[in-house]
Amino acid sequence: MSKKIERAVHGPSWAEVILGAVLSAVLGVVLGAALLILKPIVAVKELPKEPVAGAVYFIEGSRDTAKAKQALAKRKAFAQGQSVTVTEDEINSLAAPAAAAPATPPPPTKPGQKAAPKADEKAAPPAALAAGGMLATGAPNFRIRDGAMQIAVPVTINVLDLGHKVTVQARGGFVKKGAGFVFEPGTLYVGSCPFQRLPFVGDLVRKQFLSAQAVPEDIATSWAKLASVTIEGSALKLAMP
Repeated sequence: MSKKIERAVHGPSWAEVILGAVLSAVLGVVLGAALLILKPIVAVKELPKEPVAGAVYFIEGSRDTAKAKQALAKRKAFAQGQSVTVTEDEINSLAAPAAAAPATPPPPTKPGQKAAPKADEKAAPPAALAAGGMLATGAPNFRIRDGAMQIAVPVTINVLDLGHKVTVQARGGFVKKGAGFVFEPGTLYVGSCPFQRLPFVGDLVRKQFLSAQAVPEDIATSWAKLASVTIEGSALKLAMP
């Protein structure tokens, strides 16, 4: 009896049934995750007293330059090996410096005189760096509250020219691994999808969007020497030996 006739009589094997079930489950997870990634998050100033079921909220960290006047001095001190305590305003000020103030407008031209080129025509600001050509990431945003740090990275999905913008946000603390301290998120969302619930995938997302952020060499060198990293209230304490 040929295999085709035997299959028609006895039906698919257990291996085929199990493989089909696994593939169906994987496809369902992928489609469900894609829908949640594209589902918009809700940006708020503070969490509502009665959160909407299924909604994922995002609170942006403060970047008040008036409260970050010591940011550069603290950065210099840390690079020189000193212990520092920094706030989210100071971290955000260093991570994404405010745009330069507009230049003073040129004096009016006289009749028949050619106008001078504008400052913004001389040099355009650099575009966000793309990750693999399919994803473009923006500057990270930090928020420190209740003994935890939130790191958010805006991402533009360029697959199939979608141009869809999502926010990758993680919330957690710092733990020592190996010879240094690393950020370990307790929650990790891409859009509205909770990636911390997906085995192995969460680590890939963290490495792609959070750990891949460029760190100046002098800061990385000092960070490797830290004796402790703690979050107290709304401040990050970096203690040297």
